[in-house]
Amino acid sequence: MTDHRRAAQRFVRRLADSQFDDVFNPYSDACGDHDGANAPAIRRRNLTLVLEAALTSGVDSFWIARDLGYRGGRRTGLALTDEVHLPAHGGLYGDLPLARATRGPVVAERTATTIWQVLRSLGRPVFLWNVFPFHPHEADDAMSNRCHTRAERLACRPLLIWLLEALQPKSLVAIGRDAQIALDDLDIPAQKVRHPSYGGQAEFISGMEAHYGISAAPRTAQASLF
Repeated sequence: MTDHRRAAQRFVRRLADSQFDDVFNPYSDACGDHDGANAPAIRRRNLTLVLEAALTSGVDSFWIARDLGYRGGRRTGLALTDEVHLPAHGGLYGDLPLARATRGPVVAERTATTIWQVLRSLGRPVFLWNVFPFHPHEADDAMSNRCHTRAERLACRPLLIWLLEALQPKSLVAIGRDAQIALDDLDIPAQKVRHPSYGGQAEFISGMEAHYGISAAPRTAQASLF
């Protein structure tokens, strides 16, 4: 076993051991409504494969959003990645055998659709993460999204610092105002771009185009959304 594999496994174990109230931890929790057999183990393996590959090959950039959503990372174990884009995420570092952890139809997420439109155009290794790497939800609705608390954010700061020090990205991009505010609170500087949700797709794409000096056309992601 390589040192990078060991480091990735240790990191994912630390994630799996984390517990908060009204928070779904995809690396240790199973959803009775949507998960298949061994779902937490599948998500742990997905993240371990991605992190090991990123540690081995290096990354150009580190994109960080606020927290996992119930249609995306809650199901896949990967930030900013829904089930539709699992194969694309595996392709960021070659051809990683990432797997679905859920049963039923494949679920798409609006944010992930736009994120991956830009990633396909960029053609560089990017590591995707969240300030709070779990799915916080309302107390009476597990299939909802809420913003994590400051206490939750601070509890996860050592995990984020370890990732940044281990991966040494050339740039850190905060996706959305909430992520930027959270990073400021953690004293971590980052370049901000608009979050693609709530009509922000065009601004997100233009912000990434300006940051990287690329063209992410065609801008047709909205036409394919549910």
